[in-house]
Amino acid sequence: MSPLTLTAWSAVSPYGVGREPFHTGVTSGRTAVTALDPAAHPGPYERGALIPDFSAAAYVGKKGTRTMDRETAIAVTAVGRLIAACGAALTERPGDIGLVLGTGSGSVQSIMDFTRDSLTGERPYHVDAARFPGTVMNRATGQSAIRHGIKGPNTTVAGGALTGLLALSYALRLYRGGHCARVLCGAAEEYSTQRAWLEWQGRSAAERKQPLGEGGAVFLLETEDAARAPGRAPLARVHATRFRAFHAPGDARQALADCVQDALKSAGADAGSVRIVAPLGTGGALAEQERFGIGDALGTAQPEWLRLSALIGDASAAATALQTAAVLAAAGPGGLAPGETALVTGVERDGTVGCALLGGA
Repeated sequence: MSPLTLTAWSAVSPYGVGREPFHTGVTSGRTAVTALDPAAHPGPYERGALIPDFSAAAYVGKKGTRTMDRETAIAVTAVGRLIAACGAALTERPGDIGLVLGTGSGSVQSIMDFTRDSLTGERPYHVDAARFPGTVMNRATGQSAIRHGIKGPNTTVAGGALTGLLALSYALRLYRGGHCARVLCGAAEEYSTQRAWLEWQGRSAAERKQPLGEGGAVFLLETEDAARAPGRAPLARVHATRFRAFHAPGDARQALADCVQDALKSAGADAGSVRIVAPLGTGGALAEQERFGIGDALGTAQPEWLRLSALIGDASAAATALQTAAVLAAAGPGGLAPGETALVTGVERDGTVGCALLGGA
C-alpha cells in the first residue's frame, strides 16, 4: 500500500486564523502570549495565548452558531480553511474522505456550564436543551463533517497532550484498513476559565508557570499519486508514529528515547537525517525528561529545535497537532527535502510518551 503524505494543512492559532499568520509567527519566533483581561478571563492565569477576535459567528457564520462552543468553532474553521485551499474537488466524493479530530474533553466550558445549570435551576431539567450537544466529546468532529459535507469515517480521539499524534496514528490506520481514500486529521482546543482552573489544579508549581494557549491544526493525508492529479505537492511523508507508557516520571526519558529510536529504525533513517525537532516542552520535570530522551536517541546530531510552547503557551490537546504544523511551516513551501526527517514529540503527565517521524517525500 502506498505511504501517506501530508499535502495540505491549515491552522487556527493565537497568531490568527489561517495558515499564513501561523507561518509568519512561527518562522519569526514571535511570541503570541499576552496579558489576559481579568474581567473577560477570570482565573488563575495572568497571561495566555488566545486566538485574536475569534468567534463562531465571525468565522463560521451566524446561522446555527448561537450555541456553538469555542472548540467546535475552532475545528470547523480549521477544516473549512483547508478544504477551501484545496478546492471544491476535494469533497466531490464525500464518502471517500475520513475525518479524525482530537480533543481534550470536548468543550470543558460547555460541560461545566450545562452541569451548573442543572444544579442551580428551579428543576434539574430546566436547562437549555440546545446547549446539550456541546457537552458531547465528538461535537467538534461531527459539526466539522456536517458543515463541510464529509461523509466518510468520523472519529474523535482524546489523549491529553499526545492527542494530535494519536489522531495522526489513527488516521494512518483508518487508511491502511481501506476505510477511506483520503483523511483529514488534526486536533483543537479552546481556552476558557473552566479549563484554566482544571489545568491549574492538575499541575505542579513549575508547570503552572507555563501559560495556556488554544487553537487547532488540520492536515490532509493522501498518497502522492492522489495528490498529483489536483496539483498538490507532497510536503512530508509520515514515516512512523510510536507510543509507550512509563510508570514514574523518571522513566519518561528512556521511554521516549525508545520511541524515537524505533521510529528511526522502522523508517531506515539515522539520527543525522533529523533536521527539525518539535518537542512538547511545556515545563516542569517532564519537559526535562523529554529533552534528555530526545538527546539520548539522536546522540551527536544537531537538529533545529522548534519550541512552540514558548511562543503560544500550552495548547493541551491541540499542542502536538500545532507542533506538526510548525514543522511544516519551518520546512518551507516545498516541505521537507528528500533525505531529511523531522521529529514531533510529547510527554503526557498521565504516563505516556509519543513521537511522529516525518520525512521528505
